[in-house]
Formats: sequence, C-alpha cells, structure tokens
Amino acid sequence: MVTEKNVKELENSQASLTLTVDAATIEKAYQERLAKYAKTIEMPGFRKGHVPTSVIERKFGKGIREESTFDCMEENLKETIETLEDSQKPLPYSVPELQDEESLLPFKKDSDITFTVKYDIYPKFDLPQYTGLEVEVNKGEVTEEDINSEIKKLQDQNAMVVKKNGPAAEGDIVNVDYSELDAEGNVVENTERKGFTFTLGSGYNFYKLDKDFEGMSAGEEKKIEKTYTAEDGVTGYEGKTVSFLLKVNEVKYRDIPEVDDDFAQDVKDEYKTVEDLKNGIKAQLESSLEEAMKNNKSNAILNAIAANADFAIPASMIDAEVENSWHNFVRQSGIPEDQLMKFLEMQGQTKAQFTEAWREPAKADIRKQLILDAIRKKEDFKIDEEKYAKTCEEEIKESYSDEQKEYMKSMIKDDMQYSMTVPFLLENNTFKEGKTLSYKEYMTPTEE
Repeated sequence: MVTEKNVKELENSQASLTLTVDAATIEKAYQERLAKYAKTIEMPGFRKGHVPTSVIERKFGKGIREESTFDCMEENLKETIETLEDSQKPLPYSVPELQDEESLLPFKKDSDITFTVKYDIYPKFDLPQYTGLEVEVNKGEVTEEDINSEIKKLQDQNAMVVKKNGPAAEGDIVNVDYSELDAEGNVVENTERKGFTFTLGSGYNFYKLDKDFEGMSAGEEKKIEKTYTAEDGVTGYEGKTVSFLLKVNEVKYRDIPEVDDDFAQDVKDEYKTVEDLKNGIKAQLESSLEEAMKNNKSNAILNAIAANADFAIPASMIDAEVENSWHNFVRQSGIPEDQLMKFLEMQGQTKAQFTEAWREPAKADIRKQLILDAIRKKEDFKIDEEKYAKTCEEEIKESYSDEQKEYMKSMIKDDMQYSMTVPFLLENNTFKEGKTLSYKEYMTPTEE
C-alpha cells in the first residue's frame, strides 16, 4: 500500500507525484510473482512446477524482483491517481514518466520504494478581461464580380464533358499515368500512378505536372525532366531535378453552356430568368457572408482575450491536436497513410517534421478553447431546462449505469453552456468596422 503521497504543481502545466510504497506490499507482490514462475518454469533436473523457489531466486531473483516491483509501483500509481483531485490528475493523453529510474535500482529486499512521476495537467490560469472590449473587424459585401464568379462555377458544374481528339490544354480533364524514373530509366518504387484523372491547371497532383501534360494527346507517352523550386510547393523536392515517364490515356473537355433563361431554369426550377438567378446567388452569398462575419467576430474577440492570457499549453495537448489534424489530412488526401509515409520518407522527411508547422496553430486553437471553457465555467449560463431534459432523454440509454448517466448529464449540460459562450462574448463586446472587402476577398484565407 501507499504510505505517503505528495503532489507538486510545476511550470508549463505539469505536476509531479511522489509516492512511497511500503516494503510489505512490495514483498507480497514479489512472492506472488515468484510463486507464479515456480508453477510454470522449466529447469534441467526438475519437473515442471516442482523447481524450489530458492533455486529460482538464485538464478532469476533479481529480474523477478525488478519486474514485480515495477508492476507494484504501476498498480499503486494508478490507484493513487484515482484518489487525486481532478485538477491534479494527468491529462487523458499524458503518460506519467518515471523520474530518475537509475537511482531506484537495484531494488532491495524489505525496503520501501519512493518514486516520482511527472505528467501534464489541465492548465490553470486567471481569466483576463473578456467583456467590454473593442476590436476591429473587416466587413464583407457581395459585388457583381462575386455573382458572376458564382455563375461561372455553375456553368462549369453544368458543362457536358466531351471526349477530345486533339491535344490537351489547360482546363481539359485528363486521365494519365505517371511515375518517377531513376538514373537508369527504371520506375522508382511507390511513385507510379495509373489511371489518375484531374483537370489541367488545377494543380491536383502531387508532382504539379499540369503544364507537362499540356499538348499531349490520348495514347501519347514521353519522358521529361523537371526541376523544382521552392515556389512549386512540392515539399522535399526544392532544388531537385527529377525524371518522369508521362502517358495520357484520355482527354476530355467541358462544353460550357450559355448563360440565358433556359440555363437559369436548369439551375433551379424557381428561377425563370437570368435576373432571378443573379438575385438567388446574391442572397446565398450574403447568407454565407453573414455567417463568416459572425465567425470573424468570434475569432477577433477570442484573439484579443487570448493575447492577455499567458499560460503554458501542455505538450501532450498539442501532440493530440496535431495527431488529430494528421488523421484529417490523411482522410482528405484520399491516399493511404502508409503511402503518404513512404512519400515523406522519399523526400527525407519524417511525419514529425511534416507536421511541425501545425503545432503553433494547434497551440493557438487550444488556448482559445481553454479560455472559452473557463468563461463557460465562470458564467455558469442558465440553460433551457426543457431542451436539456429532452436531450438527456434522447442521448442517455437505460442500459447505462447510474454513474454513466450522471456523467452524460454533466457532459450534455457542459455542451449546452459551451454553445452559449460565443454568443455571450458577441453581445458583451464592441466591434469597430474595418476595411470593406468583396465576398471573394473576405472568404479567402490569409496568413496572419
């Protein structure tokens, strides 16, 4: 059993937990492990299960004592963590790390063990001012150019795709094969793509080969050399000259429809004229712009609050967020994870190096999430009891234990309060109008 425990909060949202496990507990664990081995171990001159424990101790005692003592320490650590206050417990994705392991060895018989683990804890911080602030935000407006741009997209979406007999040009849809070639002209392993379809000019291929396929007709094959610059955006290939084998299997083009009343009616039955179409598009853009401006206000006020909230984000929190972003990246790429990893390896990159640029944005996002949660707790918003009861009824199953039901009720309440936090900030802060941007400018992400 644990005879002593001491929790100490450290810098960078970490804590150390020091435990002393008494000798009797450790010896009991050792004897149990010894007895277990005695039943199963095989040694020359003895029948299985009949090896004297004294013989086992002489030969394997040191290893068994280490094994049983470490297991005993781990078991008592888990039990002790359950008794800690929530603010002192490790984060779910933070594994306690044993400190100064070498100083504990060798384990001695009939001796207490005092050891220390370090882990990440939920950050503690004082909330800065979060109401009565004034922040500047840009305004968006829908222009004629924005409307025409949307009409062009609709033309592209409604275009007929027709087989093309001539050479491929920008905007054409091509089905191609391509692969890297080594110095001897052989295909480099794991670089071959067959039957890959994309639109020339879209850049929707790993090697940015759009221009290289232009002018090629169906059935044509050629070898090329391509030198990459940093501007090409092909990570790991900057400054390299690479040989490729290219082949075009098929070329198609889009037959773009004219913008007339018939086209408007094809887009939506309720549109009778081109003017109806334009008005409908304008209303849709204004609706999405309004939502974007609301989000921009939310981000602006959260950035202003976060600028005055100086606290450490645990590394394990950032790691978990980056890992989640990686899984999203793999899913959106449509490329199997093992193949992506091989691409990175070919470029001389590790997964950690590739995702390094994601860490600072992840850190900023986590900071804002923690601030929002702290505001939620402090304000303790009054929720709609009827909606709360209905949600609990829908989401909590009868098969849940009482403990599970209480946990679910708490989570549902937290979620409902959390959803009230941003509207509260928007109502209790002032927003000064900045630059007026077109819909396209406003909706185009910019690096801060």
